[in-house]
Amino acid sequence: MTDTFKDLDHPPRLLMGPGPINVHPRVLRAMSVQLLGQFDPEFTGYMNETMALYRQVFQTQNRWTFLVDGTSRAGIEAALVSVLAPGDDVVVVNAGRFGLLLSEIAERCDARVTLVEGEWGKVIDPQAVEDAVARVKPRLVACVHGDTSTTMAQPIEAIGEICRRHDALLYVDATATLAGMPCPVDQWQADIVTAGLQKCLGGPSGSAPITISDRAAEHIAGRKHVERGIATAGAVSGAGRRIASNYFDLAMIMDYWSDKRLNHHTEAASMLYAARECARVALEEGLDARFARHASAGAAVVAGVEAMGLSVYGDPAHKMTNVTGIWIPAGIDGDRVRARMRTEFEIEIGTAFGPLTGKIWRIGAMGVNARKHAVLTTLAALEAVLRWEGFSATPGAGVDAAAKVYS
Repeated sequence: MTDTFKDLDHPPRLLMGPGPINVHPRVLRAMSVQLLGQFDPEFTGYMNETMALYRQVFQTQNRWTFLVDGTSRAGIEAALVSVLAPGDDVVVVNAGRFGLLLSEIAERCDARVTLVEGEWGKVIDPQAVEDAVARVKPRLVACVHGDTSTTMAQPIEAIGEICRRHDALLYVDATATLAGMPCPVDQWQADIVTAGLQKCLGGPSGSAPITISDRAAEHIAGRKHVERGIATAGAVSGAGRRIASNYFDLAMIMDYWSDKRLNHHTEAASMLYAARECARVALEEGLDARFARHASAGAAVVAGVEAMGLSVYGDPAHKMTNVTGIWIPAGIDGDRVRARMRTEFEIEIGTAFGPLTGKIWRIGAMGVNARKHAVLTTLAALEAVLRWEGFSATPGAGVDAAAKVYS
């Protein structure tokens, strides 16, 4: 007899790491709606609605605001492979794991990468970015808004002004901040911004919202893209060089999301339903209210862990509101604490990358989990496990301090 394994039946877990997080119940319900054909007028109507919704979420007037099918990394890769041709110069702002990711993808495009590097736990001085841009004269500047590996949020508006002065395109990875911290794309003067659903938007990983300025769209459309060896777009400035990916060719994806509806792929209907509902939930709450809720949750986490006698990692002036890094106390096994949080309380908190491996925990409070009860429950569980592991913490101090933030 074939072993088909057992039903999916794991216990509900409170996901309080840096993402993914628990999915909003409305989004789960939307994902259960029956599929439609990708050219069904009702379905293409949902596509148009999703574009309109995400213009508001991204705080932009960009015509080209839509979804790339795949995780948030799919949006990142689509942006970079569609803009960068072999030999193009790109300046990458790097102060964390995900800045390194941008440089890795750019290198795979055979672009010439110039890194503007900073210390983990801090942001990079915009003057250092300007110096590099003035020297290199890049096609593109690429940076991360909120890097969850360091919990720092890079100021973007100054970089947008630099790019306009030097006629460079600006790409921003806002995976971890969209709908949780202000991401005013037009005010930033950003040309391409991508995100994912699984963090502040409160959805599942698997769809990457993207918005593209007119000048970036013109550059993307101007590059020659080829399907089955047949040129389908003319070559203009900087082009004549084939885009390395068919799936991530934004010019072709834009044709699919345009009124022409040129076939490119079969849209992931359930993920479109999820993304559409994520945006509806965010906009019904109101972006300002949502930003304030995430800020309150982050402040409560900070107050709680400090009241326990723990220290917060990184520059507080540039800390993301929705993710907090916490130094692991000397003599405490960080992995064991995380394991006991999961087995004893069904709560997940995050570990760390690179030079911070084994040194900090990361607690995320975002989306549906940026709520008082989720924050207080997590702090109570962390305090209990720390005391069981021999760390001296005043019982109730963390919860009391966090509750004061909310009061």
